[in-house]
Amino acid sequence: MITVSLCMIVKNEEKILARCLDSISDLVDEMIIIDTGSTDRTKEIAYRYTDKVYDFQWIHDFAAARNFAFSKATCDYIYTADADEVINEENRERFRALKESILPEIEIVQMYYGNQLSFGTIYNYDRELRPKLFKRLRTFEWIEPIHETVRLSPVVFDSEIEITHLPEQSHTGRDLQAFRRQIIKEGALSDRLNNLYAKELFVSGQDEDFLGAEEYFTLLADTPDTSMDRMKEALCVIAKAAALRKDYLKFYRYAMKDVASEAVSEMCYLLGTYYLECREYEEAAVWYYNAAFETHSILNIHYSGDMPLRQLSVCYQSMGLMQQAAEYEDLAKNWKAE
Repeated sequence: MITVSLCMIVKNEEKILARCLDSISDLVDEMIIIDTGSTDRTKEIAYRYTDKVYDFQWIHDFAAARNFAFSKATCDYIYTADADEVINEENRERFRALKESILPEIEIVQMYYGNQLSFGTIYNYDRELRPKLFKRLRTFEWIEPIHETVRLSPVVFDSEIEITHLPEQSHTGRDLQAFRRQIIKEGALSDRLNNLYAKELFVSGQDEDFLGAEEYFTLLADTPDTSMDRMKEALCVIAKAAALRKDYLKFYRYAMKDVASEAVSEMCYLLGTYYLECREYEEAAVWYYNAAFETHSILNIHYSGDMPLRQLSVCYQSMGLMQQAAEYEDLAKNWKAE
C-alpha cells in the first residue's frame, strides 16, 4: 500500500479546518499544514492533528506556498487539499481502495470536484475532474523501440473519488486583486489566467471590477495575435464595461466583433439588456432568445440559461403578452445547469 502526505496551505480557517481534516486524517500517513498568516485559531486547530505545521510568509503567490508545502512531504504520494473541502464516507472508502490498488506507474490521480455551482464559483459545471494526488518522486523511463525518447507526459488516472466543495465565503475580492497585481507586475496574464479573470468578473464581479479591467482587456482585444478564445472573452468584458459607462459607441463596436464570428451567450445577453433599456422589447427578446437557445456561454453558464429566460419573461410582460411571459418565467425557475 502506498503512503500519502496531505499538503495544505491555510489562513484564517478556524471555522472549517477541523471539518476538512476529520474527513481525511485517517486516510493519509502524514499531514503538512502551511499557515500563511492566520490571526485566528487556525494553527491551534492544525496542531491537534499534526506537529508538521509551518509558517510561510505570504508573498501573494499560491504556487510558491504550495511548492513549499510539497518540499516538506516525505511519503510516496502527495494529496493536496483546501480547507473548504470534505470527503464523505462513500468517497473515503474509494480513497482507501485507491491506496491499496494504485499501479506504480501512475503519477497523477484526478478526482471529481463537486458542488461548484452552489457557491458562485467561476466554473460552468457542478462537477469536474481535478488533479489531486501526485507521485512525490517521478521516475523517468525511455520509451519507443526506435528513435527512443524519455517519456515526459505524466501517467494520469481518472478516479471516481469525489470531493465536496463547501466554502464559507466568496474569494472573489481576493482573486480579482491577485489578477490586477499580476498585470501590474508582469504586464500581462497567461492565457489560462486571462480566461479565469474574465470568468471571475462575469460570475461575481461588481461594476467597479469591470471598469477596472476594461483597459487591460481592450489592449488584449486590440492585439493582433490574440487567439479567438481570448478575444471573445475580452470582448465580453469590454462590452460590459462600456455599457456601464454608457459608452454605447464602444459597446456596439466591440459587441459586433463578437457577433460577426459566431456570437456567445454573454454578448447576446448584453445586447438584449441594451435594447431592453431602450424599451425596444421585441429586439431585446431576439437577443435574449439567442442567448438562451442559439448560442453557448463561455464565461458564466447562467448567461445561456436562467438569466436570459427570466429577461425574456420581462420583455413579453412589457409587450403585454402575459402567457409567453409566464412560460419563460417557468422555464427560468426550472432551469438547471447540465
